[in-house]
Amino acid sequence: MAAVVLLLCPFAARGTLTLDGAVASYPLSQVLLFLEDPSHSLTIEEVADPAAAARFQPVRPRAGDINFGYSSSAYWLALPLRLPPGEIEHVHWMLEIAYSSLDRVELYRPRAGGGFDRQVSGDLRPFRERPYPHRHLVFPLELKPGTEQVLYLRVESAGNLTIPATLWQPDALNRNDQHSYALLSLYYGMLLALLLYNLLLFCTVRDPVFLAYVACVASIAIGMASLNGFGNQFLWPDWPAWGNVALPSGMAAAGFFGAIFTRVFLGTRHQFPQLDFVIVAFAAAFAFSALAPAFASYHFAAILTSTVGLTFAATAVGIGFYCHTRGHPGARYFLIAWTLLLTGVAVLALRNFGWLPTTLLTTYSMQIGSALEMLLLSFALADRINVLQREKEQATQAALSAQQEMVKTLVRSEQELESRVAQRTGELEEANALLREKELELQHLAHHDHLTGLANRLLLDDRIEHAIARARRGGVGVGVLLVDIDHFKAINDAHGHDAGDELLIAIAGRLGDCVRETDTVARLGGDEFIVVLEDLPDSAAAAVVAEKVVAAATRPVELASGTAHVSVSVGVAFFPEHANDRARLLKRADAAMYAAKTAGRNCWRMAGRLDPEDAAAG
Repeated sequence: MAAVVLLLCPFAARGTLTLDGAVASYPLSQVLLFLEDPSHSLTIEEVADPAAAARFQPVRPRAGDINFGYSSSAYWLALPLRLPPGEIEHVHWMLEIAYSSLDRVELYRPRAGGGFDRQVSGDLRPFRERPYPHRHLVFPLELKPGTEQVLYLRVESAGNLTIPATLWQPDALNRNDQHSYALLSLYYGMLLALLLYNLLLFCTVRDPVFLAYVACVASIAIGMASLNGFGNQFLWPDWPAWGNVALPSGMAAAGFFGAIFTRVFLGTRHQFPQLDFVIVAFAAAFAFSALAPAFASYHFAAILTSTVGLTFAATAVGIGFYCHTRGHPGARYFLIAWTLLLTGVAVLALRNFGWLPTTLLTTYSMQIGSALEMLLLSFALADRINVLQREKEQATQAALSAQQEMVKTLVRSEQELESRVAQRTGELEEANALLREKELELQHLAHHDHLTGLANRLLLDDRIEHAIARARRGGVGVGVLLVDIDHFKAINDAHGHDAGDELLIAIAGRLGDCVRETDTVARLGGDEFIVVLEDLPDSAAAAVVAEKVVAAATRPVELASGTAHVSVSVGVAFFPEHANDRARLLKRADAAMYAAKTAGRNCWRMAGRLDPEDAAAG
């Protein structure tokens, strides 16, 4: 906030800035006086009172611009001015606050008849309401020669309170803008070129790492556009709510996509699982930071973004170094890129916290670091493409060599064909028979239990689904028996695991004897079996089979270590009476099996009727 006080005497002894029309600009960091207002309660009348002048202190940073760090206070800044007499009635100056992300800046100047004129700017206001259309916060001043006065600024912001204040002659400000716009256009032009180039690469090769890179570049562009003031001026001039949070949210989003890029580019999910967990944790932290302004204060979101960003940049450098030592292709460029970004982020974060002076280098360190990082990461992606191309060429060369060798072999074989055709034909037939045998064996192993030879869970699920489909078409039912051997662990403990395996094989054989060839007996694992009975008229038919199973299991089993006596508990579920799909049918059979165990084992139990909720779900 700025105010102009007619009487300069309260500040006369503390130094006054005398304006010279021949000087193009005046940096104000060494001239301004400040007064902290932690309660945000001071008014311009209280601040401009001569008695309050003694409370103002010189800012005088060690170097660069004024920076109060992340402070929740409001700050009043006083600028004592003296204008020498001149022939012109009024002279024009521009007061620039070159930090666009400040929430609210007010300039106060006294009116001739008393009171104060106020100008207000900041990123919480629509751009059209600014006193002067500029990417920074600029206040036009019309000063009368031969007068002394004090300008007061009141500044408050939930983010970093950097106040790079400069008093410009209008022409000098325009010339300075041309230089800064030229440099910034190179920066954004480079980001746009990298974004479009890698987006094109993504559309060509369909590698998600390029998409993560493009999203990271776009997020950095959003954050930087907010920091430089271009977002509020050109992209979202009538959306101040977004303009206020675009900087921390944009940079947090850049960190999120940077973490995703790191994860995909280095392949940490498969190659370095422990590092992958760290990267995922950082990605989650960045996502939280990006969304934090929606439910927390901007102050919290800004500090969190700076802290997580600095920590992740340091971690990414460590990860890049680790992967580089492990010979990961592209890790060298990745390491250099993140080292440069870390330097930029660290300098900016330390400046934001007020631990480094605010200079041109520290202010634009993030842009310099991000530009170099994006460029080097693009080189890393190009190197990745080169590696993939070399691998493809090597594979092609290997295939060509194999093809050439095959041709040579065929030529030799052709020369011997007349004398050995019968032998070769027999060998081929034998080889084909062996292949078919192996294929059938592999198919059987993939769908059957290795111990009992019964169907496994994969084949079981397929059989049940097909049985239910046929039952729906034919209007018949499907019975499912879940069979569990009672006290199987005790048998294992008493006779050993080999005896337990013998017992499982014996029970599997007896289950097969109790059903038809068209039915399915499967082993779920351990001592649990499933029997699928197709084309049943009703649940009573399934109950008959369950009774046979219970009776068959109770017969003594002769083992190598002696005779074993066992029993089984059987749960019966029937489609469609008890369930309408495979999962519920198995679940109902399981519940019925546990009911049989509760009833004392060595028996079977039928599942209850299909309840309305399951019926509706079916």
